[in-house]
Amino acid sequence: MHDMTSLHPDPKHRDASPCPESGVLLSVVLPCFNEEPVLMATYERVKRVCIATGLRHEILFVNDGSRDGTWPLMRSLAAQDCCVVAVNLSRNHGHQLALSAGLATCRGTHILIMDADLQDPPELLPDMLRVMEGGADVVYAQRRTRPGDSIPKRILCATYYRLLGLIADRPIPLDTGDFRLISRRVCDLLVSMPESQRYIRGMVSWVGFRQEPVLYDRDARAAGETKYPLRKLIALAANGIISSSVRPLMFATVLGAAAILVGLTLTAYAVVSWAANGATPQGWTSLMIVTVFLGGCQLLVMGILGEYLGRLFEQARGRPLFLIDEVLRGGAQRPS
Repeated sequence: MHDMTSLHPDPKHRDASPCPESGVLLSVVLPCFNEEPVLMATYERVKRVCIATGLRHEILFVNDGSRDGTWPLMRSLAAQDCCVVAVNLSRNHGHQLALSAGLATCRGTHILIMDADLQDPPELLPDMLRVMEGGADVVYAQRRTRPGDSIPKRILCATYYRLLGLIADRPIPLDTGDFRLISRRVCDLLVSMPESQRYIRGMVSWVGFRQEPVLYDRDARAAGETKYPLRKLIALAANGIISSSVRPLMFATVLGAAAILVGLTLTAYAVVSWAANGATPQGWTSLMIVTVFLGGCQLLVMGILGEYLGRLFEQARGRPLFLIDEVLRGGAQRPS
């Protein structure tokens, strides 16, 4: 069990000083992509909650190649509040890698991960801290309801999380995203993992330790547009399944065995027909159905194999997971 005494720091570790140069107890990591309409409201709510905890804190915004005014606004916040850390990536790397960049940069002993769209309420932080005081290394926020999403999206997400729970090598809690509070040692383990195709919630489940839920109701976006349209949701779902398990490869084997069984059944049917009637069944329709079915099975298996081979290729190239252009801490530019 990790040391929980840091949640009850001595007065010298409280927020008496406005600028936490050392002894940061709480980091809030927020990946951002085109979040200019909501960023100020997010900062104000997160800041209010951090002050209420009484812990030395930093609010770390990661700009993931935004094309609007997100980065200038981050720079302005960093200039006004020395508890704000603004990280600018060299380009758009995607949500999971932007989050990884934030985890690699933050300094707190307790790290809150959340999105900047305010669908995940920062006001849940005190409850998470209380659960972590009980000895948990991970406190994940589990959605009780999600009224901000459409009914089809809710159905698809519920189906996906249950499918992922069946497939994943390590159980991943149902109806959870990346919104969670993690300890320093869990953060360090996540940063040390070398895989390039990252699925943070699956990686957190994999590390183990004590993990506890906190239930909440997910809100609608406070402003701006969703960064996960259907295409990106499907890509994230596929990445989650492939990153969390090798069972899709087993599915390919089962599919091949099923195709062989169908072929043997058709062969037996043809033999029986020839013995009984002196001729095998005629017709191009059945032949085309079998041909198309087997061709589809082959392409599906090749696609599954290609996904895993592609990940091996990306991993073998050994490129950095992300590139940081600059980091601003309290208005002072630091080398990346």
